[in-house]
Amino acid sequence: MTAGRMFVTLALVAATVTVAACGRKSGLDTPYEAAVEARKEAERNKEPLPPEPKKPDNDKPFILDKLI
Repeated sequence: MTAGRMFVTLALVAATVTVAACGRKSGLDTPYEAAVEARKEAERNKEPLPPEPKKPDNDKPFILDKLI
């Protein structure tokens, strides 16, 4: 293997590892939970409050939810 090819291979491996490590390790936030958290944070920081979030009536599963 030439030095150039080895360098490109190592660069691709490093890029793959870097991208794979991105993100946060926790559950996904629903839009309702995110709105509630944003409202609480605005109260703590004494900022104007966003509108009160409405609790969803029913949460129908989407066909692609099983992939996540």
